[in-house]
Amino acid sequence: MLTGRKSLAMTSSRPGKTRLVNHFRINGGWYLVDLPGYGYAKASRKDKEAIEEVIRNYLNFSDELRRLFILIDSRHSLTSTDRDFLKEVEGSDIDCSIIFTKADKQGPVATQRQVEALKAEIAEIFPKLPPCFVSSAEKGTGKEEILNYIEQTLTL
Repeated sequence: MLTGRKSLAMTSSRPGKTRLVNHFRINGGWYLVDLPGYGYAKASRKDKEAIEEVIRNYLNFSDELRRLFILIDSRHSLTSTDRDFLKEVEGSDIDCSIIFTKADKQGPVATQRQVEALKAEIAEIFPKLPPCFVSSAEKGTGKEEILNYIEQTLTL
């Protein structure tokens, strides 16, 4: 959605497909990095542990990481896995932002109500709420706001 190139990153109707760290060079100047999702419930315990190790290794050892965007489905409350991950990030030196995804999958009033509830849950973990964005990959909602934020972050 951010690049306007649907074929850039492989997607699937079934979550849990991304197993590797995928780097996409943007405008010859910076990388957008796609990490595996941490919360896929139907993966085996062994697969979940392997995915968690990939994520932790990248977050803990990447010299290039400038900002972590944590994608959270705007239709649901936080899971215990979401909370655990957010607590781990909050306890680190990683700058993060939250992107609430799938804003097109329910009405705008329901989305706004759910996003506010999610922000309240996240505020229980973070003393200062990270920057938050609402997005829809299908409709492009939030694209310009997120890209403007990335541009500002890159120039700091």
